[in-house]
Amino acid sequence: MKKILSIFCTLYLVTLSLWADEVVFRAQAPAQVIVGRPFQLTYTVNQRSRDLRAPEFTDFDYLAGPYTSTSSSTSFVNGHRTSTFEQTYTYTLMAQKAGTFTIAPATIKVDGESVQSNGVRITVLPEDEQPAQSSQSTPNTQSSQTSQSSQGSNVSSENIFVRTIASKTRVHEQEALLVTYKLYFANVDVAQLTNNTKLPEFTGFLKQDLEQGEIQTQLEHYNGRNYQTAVLYRTILYPQHSGDITIDPAKFEAVLRVQTQQRVRSIFDDFFGSYTNVTKMLTAPGVTIHVAALPSGKPAGFSGGVGKFTMTPSISQTELQTNDAVTIKIDISGAGNMKLIKTPAIDWPEGFEPYDPKVTNNFNTTTAGVSGTKSIEYLAIPRSPGDYTIPAVTFSYFDIEDKAYRTLSTPEYTIHVKRGAGSAESPANEGAVVSYTHKEDIKQLGTDIRYIDTKAPKTINHQSSIINYNHLWLYYALPSLIALILLIVLRKQIKENADITRVRYKRANKVAQKRLKAAEKALKANDKNAFYAAIEQAAWTYLSDRLSIPTADLNKENIAALLAQKGVSEALIKDVKDVLSTAEFARYAPSTDHAMDDLYKATTNLINNLEEEKL
Repeated sequence: MKKILSIFCTLYLVTLSLWADEVVFRAQAPAQVIVGRPFQLTYTVNQRSRDLRAPEFTDFDYLAGPYTSTSSSTSFVNGHRTSTFEQTYTYTLMAQKAGTFTIAPATIKVDGESVQSNGVRITVLPEDEQPAQSSQSTPNTQSSQTSQSSQGSNVSSENIFVRTIASKTRVHEQEALLVTYKLYFANVDVAQLTNNTKLPEFTGFLKQDLEQGEIQTQLEHYNGRNYQTAVLYRTILYPQHSGDITIDPAKFEAVLRVQTQQRVRSIFDDFFGSYTNVTKMLTAPGVTIHVAALPSGKPAGFSGGVGKFTMTPSISQTELQTNDAVTIKIDISGAGNMKLIKTPAIDWPEGFEPYDPKVTNNFNTTTAGVSGTKSIEYLAIPRSPGDYTIPAVTFSYFDIEDKAYRTLSTPEYTIHVKRGAGSAESPANEGAVVSYTHKEDIKQLGTDIRYIDTKAPKTINHQSSIINYNHLWLYYALPSLIALILLIVLRKQIKENADITRVRYKRANKVAQKRLKAAEKALKANDKNAFYAAIEQAAWTYLSDRLSIPTADLNKENIAALLAQKGVSEALIKDVKDVLSTAEFARYAPSTDHAMDDLYKATTNLINNLEEEKL
């Protein structure tokens, strides 16, 4: 009784799960068929069903059906049960005439509800206009066996060949065209295609190969005959100059399965036949492409773009402080020779230090050509406060649809830059005399001044007064000497302080070390913003002081040029560029503690190495 109850529960659960699944009812048929040749139309449902109602096959002859079959399976994997069920209805039909026809959806009853299938679209090809040619050669009674090479050569070129198909033979420069090599075969058994393929060089073109997946065959009517076809190779070509450009022939090697011509030795040979594999070299003909030159009147900003494009600009911010970054992003989208589009340049105003633009390509190559988006990010850092205008960026291309040049433009951006904390004096104040003596130096200078004592010397007795009288001149001479020395020292210091360049040169290392200490403190506190700000100020201010250039006028290019003029090694100049770039980019990108520690050590070593140079 327990066994019966267990079996009943299992069957009930299986049945319940089958009914609980979503109903899938689909129709399937070949995409291409030939007039006068039978084919099968199948309807498949994943649950038990009844009362199939097929549509009227008005464009096809009904030959047989429906034949019904069912299949089901149940599996248990790690305690998880999976069940499948499928019921199939098969019709045999035959096309009456050539053309493209649609078979309407069918309906079926599942659990009392009516479910509809999909429709089926079928392309009917005409019959062969000429008798099919046999792929075997005429039997040779003088020889019991033919060599593989002769058998391959005896396969008619009408039964197997490769076509070179160009999507268009008249194009403009840089206009995309698709070249396809397609295999055609009939009454021939193609076992495989070898790797012995020789493609042309495509001289005069820039090519972009299309991904070739598993080779699929389909029927095609060509030159009065029906062939099985397969795409062997496809590529997108962009002509690089005008004139007639010829694509050389291509070669493909196929392995064919042919019946051997030998005397029958047994009943099994006569029944099953005897076959062998032979190779045949197939040559795809060349093709000439007529390339027209782009018309005259090219815009000033034209860099060779051909296709159909749009441009979308954006800016990160229009109000910022000195030493903060501003980013302008431009997205160029569309279809055409996307990979040949040059990056437009931004004419940044003086006072901005630009970086190399970051380009991200998101392209998709299809039979229609290359399409997608080219994203360009321009980053610059203002060094001086003020109001600036970023001029418009233009992109010109040749519109392949309208056969005319088009120019896309971004708007002009007005940017207001405020003075940031710790930034250098503005260029307007550069003409003023500025004392770079620190407060600590002033305090120390104050302690060095000694006032002259104006009180009369005290005498104890006559003898001592005589002694004091003999040395009285020292009380006058010594203060005068001290005053003279102080006057000389002070005049020298005032003179040196008036030489701003020399003051900055002498204090460069001292100021840099203080800021490095601040960076070290921020590093220990894991304050990334304060750390990178201190590192950046230490490096830029040190170089500004040592090279006697205002911070607002500094950039990596003139720093490298000045260091090279002063005989600094290329390795040390490279270290300078690396530290400056890493410090500034790190402020706007996430980083690790390890990277911060490495940057601190690199900056410290750089300043120490520059101290040894005679700048």
